[in-house]
Amino acid sequence: MSKFEDRFHLTPEQSLFLAKKKWDENVYCGMKMENRAVTFPQTQTILNGVNVPNVQLDDIQAILNMRDAWKFLLGTVNEEVTFEYWCKLNEYIARNEALEWGKLRTGIVGISGTDYEPPIPNKEKTIEELKSILSTSNASATDKALEAFVWGTRGQFFWDGNKRTSLMLANKILVSSGSGIMTITDKYMEQFNTILLNYYNTGKSEELKQFLYENAIQGMTI
Repeated sequence: MSKFEDRFHLTPEQSLFLAKKKWDENVYCGMKMENRAVTFPQTQTILNGVNVPNVQLDDIQAILNMRDAWKFLLGTVNEEVTFEYWCKLNEYIARNEALEWGKLRTGIVGISGTDYEPPIPNKEKTIEELKSILSTSNASATDKALEAFVWGTRGQFFWDGNKRTSLMLANKILVSSGSGIMTITDKYMEQFNTILLNYYNTGKSEELKQFLYENAIQGMTI
């Protein structure tokens, strides 16, 4: 039985409409998760192809990277999620930001605010863990999306863009199944960061998943 039942049951058309309607807000969410100094109006303006003064070039790059990741997601809604697909999401998101993008990291990384040091990922083990999450029997799409998000954020499998890649992976699972979209608004960002830091320290994900389920899963009522 699912721990987190799907809150929304959208048709493929409704799901795609929601994703297209909310993708700019989700890009902004990705920027705030990384503590980047951009506003939602600035993000929207950059996504519309208009230059915005006083926004750092690397912030613009990050916004355009997430834009391209969303375009990829929206064009592949019906494709199966695989290890290669997940790496492709990171390839878009971390392009020109990391040592390498779209490939598992091969060295040590730290996480700000915690002493937790994620181990260097083993490719075969990582592939099996992802498969296990995606194929869990009796798990709702929301269950799988939340588990994929917490797994990816704490695992820090890539050199950079792990939270954003995990957010995109969760949304691929949700949008493909008509179960809504996951995005964390400004209202909840500080609380999210506090709970996330506790998760890094303890490895216990239930509080974070419950918080996301209650405050970050959005949908449509028809």
